[in-house]
Amino acid sequence: MPDEEAGPDEDLRTRLHAMETRIRRMREQRNGHNENARRAADSRNSVQEQSRELRERIKEHLDEQKEVRVRAKVHQAKRDEIQSQMRELITQRRGKRSGEGTKSLVIQLSETLGEIDRIENRIMTDGSLTLDKENAMLKKLKLLIAKRDELMPAAEEFQIIEIDLGDMEGSIQLLKAEADSQHKAMLDANKEADEIWDEVKPMLEERDFLRAEGDRLHNAFTSSREAADNVHSEIKILLDQVNEIRDDLKAQREERERLIRDHNQFVRDALRTPDEDEDLASSLADELLEKGSITLGGTRTDTDSVPESNKKERKKSRRLGTTRGKRD
Repeated sequence: MPDEEAGPDEDLRTRLHAMETRIRRMREQRNGHNENARRAADSRNSVQEQSRELRERIKEHLDEQKEVRVRAKVHQAKRDEIQSQMRELITQRRGKRSGEGTKSLVIQLSETLGEIDRIENRIMTDGSLTLDKENAMLKKLKLLIAKRDELMPAAEEFQIIEIDLGDMEGSIQLLKAEADSQHKAMLDANKEADEIWDEVKPMLEERDFLRAEGDRLHNAFTSSREAADNVHSEIKILLDQVNEIRDDLKAQREERERLIRDHNQFVRDALRTPDEDEDLASSLADELLEKGSITLGGTRTDTDSVPESNKKERKKSRRLGTTRGKRD
C-alpha cells in the first residue's frame, strides 16, 4: 500500500527535491554576487573619498598658483607702466614732445598736477591779472581739476614713485631701478607659480588613476549587482514552479486522505448493526409494523422458524429504539 500511494507523486517529489537543491545553489551564487558587489562598493567608496580629498588639495594648489600668477601680472603691468614713463621722460629730456594719447597715466597726472599748482599760484600771487584773464584761468583750472579727478583712480595703482619733472635725470634713474625691481618680482612670482605646478602635476596623475580605479570598481559593483539580480529573478521563477509542485503534492495527499476516509467510512457503514444505525433501525421497525416480518440476508421469515406461541411474546418483549455506540 505505501508504494502504491507514493507512486503517483514520486516524479513530482523527485523534481521538487532537484529544484530545491538547485535553488539552494543559486541562493549561494546570488549571495556570492552580492558579497562581491558589497566589496566592490566599499573599495569604490574608499577610492572616491581619496579622490575627493586629492581634488580638494589640487584645488587649493591651483588657487594658490592663480593668485601668484595674478601677482606676477601686476608686477608685469607696473614694470611696463614704469618703462613707459621712463621713455616719456627720456623723450622730454631730449626736447621732444610726446603725443597726448601716448603718454602714460602717471605722466599725464603729474603734468596735470603741475599745471594746477602753477595756475593756482599765479592767481594767488599775480596782482596784475585782469578780471577776464583771471576768469579764463579759473575756467581752465576747473577743467584741469576735473581731469585730475579722472586720472587719479586709474593711475593710482601704478603710482610707484613720485616723479619730479624738474629733475628728469634723477626721476629716470629712479624709474629704471623700480622697473628692474618690478621685473624681478614678476620673474620670482612666475617661478613660484611654476614650482606650484610641478607639485600639482603628480597629483593630477594620481587623480586620473583614482578616477579610473573608481570607474573600474563601480563597473564591477554594477556587474555583480546585475548578476545577483539575474540569479534572483531565476530563483523567483523556480520558486513559483516549486510552489506549484507543492500545491500538486498537497492536492494529491488530500485526495488520498479523502479516499481513505471515504473507504473507512464505507467499511464502518457496512459493518454497522441495526441497533447502531438509527435510520436502519427506524426503517426495520416500520417494515416490521407494516408487514409483521423482516427479511435479513435470506428468504426465511421469522414466522417460519418461530412457533406461533412465541410470536406474541416476542412482540411484547421487543423494545424498539436506538442505542448509540457498540455493545460490549
